[in-house]
Amino acid sequence: MAERPEDLNLPNAVITRIIKEALPDGVNVSKEARRAISQAASVFVLYATSCANNFAMKAKRKTLNAGDVMSAMEEMEFERFLQPLREALEAYKKGQKGKKEASEQKRKDKEKKNSTDENDKSRDEEEEEHMDDEQEGENEGEEEDVEN
Repeated sequence: MAERPEDLNLPNAVITRIIKEALPDGVNVSKEARRAISQAASVFVLYATSCANNFAMKAKRKTLNAGDVMSAMEEMEFERFLQPLREALEAYKKGQKGKKEASEQKRKDKEKKNSTDENDKSRDEEEEEHMDDEQEGENEGEEEDVEN
């Protein structure tokens, strides 16, 4: 696990951003308060993870899932956060689905472009061969004229 207790803290930039979003403009937060909030948030995350892990272990799984986290929140008596958490999870899933669809469409467009490029190359090669054949025919005719 972590070598030092500080390694378990959330990044200061993240904590600062969350604090700024939660408070009205013009409110300042001292460095000590930010540090205390950071430590409290880290303890909360560790506790929630531990509770969620217990649910996963009961289900004989090693991977935590969203249901485990929801159950942990309920066990920790944070029921009022369940609905916002569900909404955030749905928004996340929709965003991931949109990214997946966009990625799939991009891949299809790339494949279509590559097959079009290959067809264009084949046509170009055929045209070059046809032109080479015509030039050879003309060159043979010129050689006959020279010999006569």
